[in-house]
This record gives sequence, C-alpha cells and structure tokens, in this order.
Amino acid sequence: MLHPVRRSDFCAMTPRILPCASAGCASRLPKDVRGLIFDFDGTIADTTQGHEQALAAALRPHGVYLDGAWYRSHVGLSIHDLLAALPGAAHLHLPAEEVIRASRTHLLARLHTLEPVACVIEVLRTARRLGLRCAVASTASRALVAPGLTALGLDGAFTAVVTREDAPRGKPAPDLYLVAADRLGLPPCECLAIDDAPAGLASARAAGMRVLTVTGGHVAPAPHAATPTGGMRPPLRRPQEGV
Repeated sequence: MLHPVRRSDFCAMTPRILPCASAGCASRLPKDVRGLIFDFDGTIADTTQGHEQALAAALRPHGVYLDGAWYRSHVGLSIHDLLAALPGAAHLHLPAEEVIRASRTHLLARLHTLEPVACVIEVLRTARRLGLRCAVASTASRALVAPGLTALGLDGAFTAVVTREDAPRGKPAPDLYLVAADRLGLPPCECLAIDDAPAGLASARAAGMRVLTVTGGHVAPAPHAATPTGGMRPPLRRPQEGV
C-alpha cells in the first residue's frame, strides 16, 4: 500500500538524484493547482532509449526490425498498443505476450542503469514541500513502474501510482489520468499533468487537466496541439532473404 511520504523522508530517500541545472523548472507550477500527476517513462525516468532497445531486441527473433524514428513518434503508447499499431501487424502474426515478456525481462535486467530526469524530480520535491498531492499515471505495467520507482529511491513518494492495469484504455485516452485524479481525491481541473509524449499530453488534456511537458531534460510549457503519433512510414521491415 502506498502512503504519502513525509517531507523529511523524501529528502533522505533520493541519493542518486543530482540537482537540476536550471532553477526554473519548479517555478512553472501554477499557484492554484492542488495535485500533480506525473508520467513515468521519459518524464520521471529517462527510459526512452532503453525501451526502444528492449522492444527491438524482443522483436528481432521474430524477423521484425524496429525503426527508431517510428518508435520515437509513438512513445507514450503502452507496449500492447505499440504492437497493435505496427504497420502490417495483422499480417505479422507476432506472439504478443512472448514479445512483451522478452522486452520486460530486458528492461528489468537493466534497472540498475535507470536515471531520473533531474528537473522533474525538482518539481516533485517542490510539490511535496508545498503540500500538493502527487501521483503517477503510466501506460507501462506495474511490474516495471514499481521496481523503477524503487531503483530511483522514490518508494512512497506518491500518494497513488496508476499503471496500465488500472484503467480500461491507455493513453491517449484520458482514463489513466482520470483514475489518478480520482485516487488523489481531486477533480481533474485542479490537477497538473507532466508528460513527455504526445499521447500523454493528449490524454491529460482529454481528462481536463492543464499540462506541462519535458523537453531537453527540462519541464516546459506543452505545445498547444499534441498528436499521439507521428504517422511515419514504413517503420518496420522483415530482413531480406539471405541477409
């Protein structure tokens, strides 16, 4: 069970996190919000490259090669939704659960390399100091998010941790952010979402929340229009015969 962390505990539990080089990230918090809801991958933790490598490794035995540009344009979707979105997915006949297990095994084996996004942690610290309620809303599985928070020293730093298992639909649908707001006991309009991905920004906006994004390692105003995918083609190819 997750409990709100005491201020003194939180300050003592994050030895791996270096100070943010910019003093402006935390200053972006609106004064009238009562809760902050953070994405995990790419927002709290710098995971984009690791997730791309894990999925590419999981697909390779099935003769499918992942295009990095396509993957990065679809960041923010759950792995189930990513696999379903692969162009030609209906004809690839991929064993989805096998691919997901292989990707997850790769990620769990590299938890010791996980790094936080320092400016986001600065915002989290400031929010806790101000007495704001904080939650996580992630499209990833709890089997990855929970040990990821532990690896970063953030056990207990959030009142609620909402993962893909907790909502009927992943991002860009609003479900995950709505569940997180509900577990904070706040209306969505009193919550600020911080998410690095277009799908996540679209999700938070659809939930009726204000949003900030993460770009270049810093918290910044989100673009006014966010599209969940970049529409790049073709992302995948099967290897040529004899190669």
